Amino acid sequence: MDNNGSCGSFRLLVSLPLLLLTAPVTAQNAGNTEIEQVVVTGTRVANRSALDTAVPIDVVSGEQLQNLGVSEVSQALSVTVPSFNFPRPGLNDGTDTVRPTTLRGLAPDQTLVLVNGKRRHQSALININNSIGRGSTAVDLNTIPNAIIQSVEVLRDGASAQYGSDAIAGVINLRLRTNSDGGDAGVTYGWRETRYDVLVAAAPDGANYSSPPKLSRDRSDGETLTVSAWKGLPLGSKGSVVVAAEYKDQEHTERGGYDMRQQYSLVNGAFDPREATFNRYNSWYGEPELDQKTVFVNAEYEVASGATMYGWASWQDREAVSAGFYRIASDPRNIPEIYPDGFLPLIAPDVVDVSAAFGVSWQLGPWAMDSSLTYGRNEMDYEVRHSLNRSLGLATKTTFDSGGFDYDQLTMNISGVRTVDVGLASPLNIAVGVEARQETFSIHAGEPDSYRNGGARLPNGNGTQPGAQVFPGFRPENEVDEDRTAVGAYVDLEANVTDKFLASVAVRGESYSDFGENLAGKLSLRYDFTDQFALRASVQNGFKAPSLQQQYFSTTSTNVISGVPFDIATFPVNNPAAIALGAKPLDAEESLNYSLGAVVRLGDLMVTVDAYRIDIEDRIVLSENLTSSDVVNYLNSLGFVGISGARFFINGVDTTTEGVDVVVSYPWSTQSAGRFDFTVTANFNSTDVTKVPTTPQLSALPTPPVLFNRFNVLSYEKGTPENKYAAAINWSLGGWGATLRATRYGEVLSPDANPALDFTLSPQTLVDVEARLAITDHIKLALGADNLTDEYPDPLPPINNPTGTQSYSNYSPFGRAGRFVYGRVNYTF
Repeated sequence: MDNNGSCGSFRLLVSLPLLLLTAPVTAQNAGNTEIEQVVVTGTRVANRSALDTAVPIDVVSGEQLQNLGVSEVSQALSVTVPSFNFPRPGLNDGTDTVRPTTLRGLAPDQTLVLVNGKRRHQSALININNSIGRGSTAVDLNTIPNAIIQSVEVLRDGASAQYGSDAIAGVINLRLRTNSDGGDAGVTYGWRETRYDVLVAAAPDGANYSSPPKLSRDRSDGETLTVSAWKGLPLGSKGSVVVAAEYKDQEHTERGGYDMRQQYSLVNGAFDPREATFNRYNSWYGEPELDQKTVFVNAEYEVASGATMYGWASWQDREAVSAGFYRIASDPRNIPEIYPDGFLPLIAPDVVDVSAAFGVSWQLGPWAMDSSLTYGRNEMDYEVRHSLNRSLGLATKTTFDSGGFDYDQLTMNISGVRTVDVGLASPLNIAVGVEARQETFSIHAGEPDSYRNGGARLPNGNGTQPGAQVFPGFRPENEVDEDRTAVGAYVDLEANVTDKFLASVAVRGESYSDFGENLAGKLSLRYDFTDQFALRASVQNGFKAPSLQQQYFSTTSTNVISGVPFDIATFPVNNPAAIALGAKPLDAEESLNYSLGAVVRLGDLMVTVDAYRIDIEDRIVLSENLTSSDVVNYLNSLGFVGISGARFFINGVDTTTEGVDVVVSYPWSTQSAGRFDFTVTANFNSTDVTKVPTTPQLSALPTPPVLFNRFNVLSYEKGTPENKYAAAINWSLGGWGATLRATRYGEVLSPDANPALDFTLSPQTLVDVEARLAITDHIKLALGADNLTDEYPDPLPPINNPTGTQSYSNYSPFGRAGRFVYGRVNYTF
């Protein structure tokens, strides 16, 4: 990264696409041969199939997305893409609603998401709690309904030189339907039918209730109704418009453990009789409650000149409810006059997501041109329910508007593609383009009662934490309204040098108004030794720009650490207190990616094996909570009074990730038994943290605090499965069909700051099954079960779960929801 010296090279790269667009070179058109699974991601050559590319690409069809009980894009990818995981954390505030995903064990924001090849906007949420993806922002894949998706292409390779920031781990491209007729309407209803185990500690001496060391609980909950439809319509004689809508109503699930804490104060030295009747399964800790409405429209139209206009628009409103930790009746944070039995505070985010795009593709001499303008906005507002602000005493409300934040993105691009005969085995494919992007992030404060300190004292005379419990409101001093611009340009060349040797080169430069410039390059090669065997390889440098959320997110909340409340301020890096602690303007993360793979075709048997190594420098992380007396005294000495703890974002973590992806597929058609499609995938992945951040200011303190502790180091190194295997069989015969799928998640570490409390989650295998029957040409029925055998991660032992309520680790790669049984009916137009 160079903010000054690379200006000349960057300006040359920006001007190069415009020069190439007017270059008088004789072009030669490529053929239009029909090829199965033609892809547009990772290559800008027309009619390139997934198995003919120089980099690994998975194609997930719309039908595969449909044949699931849990109808989420993220869930579908987690069972079809070898290194994609969807951990589904709980008790993580807004992260319960906008849940992170990982590709190749990297952060959620290190995978770029496209819609029809155009950059999709991120969520406004930044993950700041202890889950996979801490400190990152990401695109919310579940804002796009399955009904509008024709297919999903997943490029498992770095691609910053082709697509820009964020494409370190890979690229996910969702291709939308363009049908001019037909359609489908479906209703899916299902629920969790499950039994789970929790481990409990011994009861307090003298309590009049029993407590075996292991308890099992039967649950029938999480009822989910999904109604979706899409319809293709003609738009004139040469166009189409597809309208899709989805409604989802999901009840929450309860997977909390058995709360072994003494709930009530002693009465005359004896246990309160209510201890014997109190419902100790008092925590939700599961899937959130959702009421979600989505509309998506995609259209294209060919005008008289031969140009094609296209565009799409979407809207989603997601009202969610999840829970925090239960506050027992005798908790000093409780007011018994309001909640005599304690209370479970609820956090209810309302997420509104909108997007719109308009573009034109046309022919300019030998150039296939494309220009588009896309806009996306995501906003999240928090309401806290069934809570209180203890500092307001009996005058407190129990429902609060805690404020929220929003993010939007406006992107303009223009590109051109042509082929040129330069004497190679195939024409040279030239793709050039320029892209400009503007981003905005803002935070708005909640109502005063959601954050203010009312001054009410505890019975012992001590003060108490201010703000609404579970999610204190954003304060006026947290409010920000920031924006930035980015301009980029790329050149992408691809050709068969010989009949057997394919080469691709891409170079991209980007200039950001806030942190400077970046130049990325990629070289991809493929050699087909025979029609049955090929090797492919790539090397590239990539980058991820710091998000506006990482640069400007600000909040103050009270964290209870070892029983002591601390007002922890999350400072933006430009805050004077953060600068005093050593914060600097955030720079881009930089990566070097290497991959080497093989493609084998033996008749209908297809096998791909791809090894990769990803070295990343200066990863952006959220520091630890800095609450030591040395830190507080240091801030006080500089005039920052009233701060009892602080944290901020910082560059400085270096990692090395290595792994192997394997994909095997085989279709088998029989005369009498129908068609079988077999797929086997595997991923082996490991990450090592090779550097952690420090600052001179903190290093000079008598006891220097750790900015990135072993908990977070191990989250990077061991927090995702070290291996993952999946096998699936799809069968069809006449109107009958079925899917059987098994996914084995390897060992995962649930880390702790104390090495003695590290907990290893053993491998688990989840089995999904679905049976389908076409009643008529238009009506299809399906019955199925996700996680048929009702598998759970290993329950946390009492030493890791001292309250008894958090029964499972958030590091489980498949969540902790249990068996989901469902039925579905579809009507095809």
